[in-house]
Amino acid sequence: MPEFVHLHLHTEFSLLDGACRIGEMLDAVSAQKMNAVAITEHGNLFSAITFHDEARKRGVKPIIGCEVYVAPGRRQDRTAVLGETQNHLVLLASNQEGYHNLIKLVSAGYTEGYYYKPRIDKELLASHSNGLIGLSSCLKGEVATHLRKEHAKQAGDAAASFHDILGKGNFFLEMQYQGIDEQRIVNTGLLPIAADQNIPLVCTNDVHYLRQSDHRPHDILLCIGTGKTVTDENRLRYHGDQFYLKTPAEMAAIFADHPNALTNTVAIAERCNLDLSDNSHHLPNFSVPEPYTLDEYFSKIAKEGFSKRRLKLDELSDRGDLDNDLTAYEDRLDYEIKMIQRMGYSGYFLIVWDFIRYARQHNIPVGPGRGSAAGSLVAYCLEITDVDPLEFDLIFERFLNPERVSLPDIDIDFCERRRGEVIEYVTRKYGRENVAQIITFGTMKARAAVRDVGRTLGMTYAEVDRVAKQIPQTLDMSLDKALKESSTLKEMEQSEPKVSELLELARRLEGVTRHASVHAAGVVIAPKAITEFAPLYKTSKDEITTQWAMKEVERVGLLKMDFLGLSTLTLLQDAIDYIRDTQDVDINLDEIPLDDPKTYKLFAEGQTLGIFQFESSGMRDTLRKAKPQRFDDLIALNALYRPGPLRGGVIDDFIARKHGKTEIEYTVPQLEPV
Repeated sequence: MPEFVHLHLHTEFSLLDGACRIGEMLDAVSAQKMNAVAITEHGNLFSAITFHDEARKRGVKPIIGCEVYVAPGRRQDRTAVLGETQNHLVLLASNQEGYHNLIKLVSAGYTEGYYYKPRIDKELLASHSNGLIGLSSCLKGEVATHLRKEHAKQAGDAAASFHDILGKGNFFLEMQYQGIDEQRIVNTGLLPIAADQNIPLVCTNDVHYLRQSDHRPHDILLCIGTGKTVTDENRLRYHGDQFYLKTPAEMAAIFADHPNALTNTVAIAERCNLDLSDNSHHLPNFSVPEPYTLDEYFSKIAKEGFSKRRLKLDELSDRGDLDNDLTAYEDRLDYEIKMIQRMGYSGYFLIVWDFIRYARQHNIPVGPGRGSAAGSLVAYCLEITDVDPLEFDLIFERFLNPERVSLPDIDIDFCERRRGEVIEYVTRKYGRENVAQIITFGTMKARAAVRDVGRTLGMTYAEVDRVAKQIPQTLDMSLDKALKESSTLKEMEQSEPKVSELLELARRLEGVTRHASVHAAGVVIAPKAITEFAPLYKTSKDEITTQWAMKEVERVGLLKMDFLGLSTLTLLQDAIDYIRDTQDVDINLDEIPLDDPKTYKLFAEGQTLGIFQFESSGMRDTLRKAKPQRFDDLIALNALYRPGPLRGGVIDDFIARKHGKTEIEYTVPQLEPV
């Protein structure tokens, strides 16, 4: 039996999308003892980085590719009728140059050639063909389309054009068989073209779902994506149940008459040696005035900021309200500056300092800071945060740690109404091609999966709602957990065949990617055009984003910033403006006391609607139980209101001890001051 490598495996919002699905697929590939596999998404590279990393973890060679859409003429042409707008072509990156060319091609498909689908053209392909291996693709490939229409000459011409563009030995005629009669016609028609033009053949497996039994969930997924029901006659569907991950033995049986075409998959895999393991960072260039170096200018700005903050610290010290000696601040500042310089992040801090300074200069409300960044005295001195880390015993190493080398992560809150002005400033400063927002993928949660599948099956709203309401609305809920926790749901599954089918299909689709959108906060800033590092995507609203989500953007070393628009900041600004206009009183939020009894009375009563991170029904209930009386109580409750402590009952223990209902015990004496 010849060796075989899977070279044609799709994701495009399918059962293989997302890290868990990719992992599931790779486990199956590994179990079949295949040492390489390609993923070729339709028109994009959404899963490329996750796929690469998950494959390498399992000792499987990842082949990065894409099934691109090729316009019949120029990619800018928008006159073709639907159905004649593009042909398919599989492109595989054999090396770093091919990978970068692939990024440029799929990006241009969205930014320059989008018409029903993200399209490239042969002219663009010719200018970015180095390092790429091409396969003629499925029934929708240009060569196959002509053969289906019995246009043998045009099919040969199309094959010759791709052969010329990609170069000798870099273009293969692709044979597939999923039980479709037209595939037999195409496979037969490819043989004389291969012989006449000396173009090698290759057998591929067009995979759209993992197991043969997944054809039904996949069909449901297609209905969800196109807004159809399974009973609709005129809808997108795949023929039969053969688009699953076949074994080498199954492929050898199907293409027994073409052993060379089978072994060509291995030859292609051996030529594809792309390694994306490099973890170097690509920070944007921050210009500093002469004669300073980046590190020197960073140190200068940080120390100037400390001098400004010191005015307040001196005042507190004179009143006896400062818990720490000023030398402690100086020592901490020197330590942080040296650590930041050593880790190479001086430029990062200057970038953040610069756009926050711009916001403050233009009266754009900026949040006081949250998360681990509040532990940095440098961030406080640069006015990135307004929280004194020494006053609250915050730890710098939780924010930046030389033993865990990763880019700092600073969440910055801006007025929701004016957040766009800050992004526009960054775009102007670093270059429009160097800045983009970040994509995010919505996945099907338990309830949503049930509702979507039920609608697709043609069930009534009432029927589906009856099932969905039995799924508890708690964090991280899954259908498996719901069936364990809800005896009613379990009984419905066992006694009602329609509900049983609904839950079985929903369970298979749960966690699958449903749609792409723009991340609420994420912005990436690169030293060169984004397409030198990551592919671009265009939303239905013509917004340009990266094709990779937050983790993948950081994984390839790009600088990701969180520009979060907060309605609460907008509301605060509106309130201050209103008080000034109607009462002729100027309120300074930085000078509001933190020990006002009336404020804590509102918190203790749970009257916190509109207060950031204290307005959910669960948090308001917690506030009513805890009855906070000082700022430290609010800090503790905010820190404890997380999935882990909630599930472990830690908040209830904390409240009981706070009110003296449970005695406080210390495992070791050293815990008492903590």
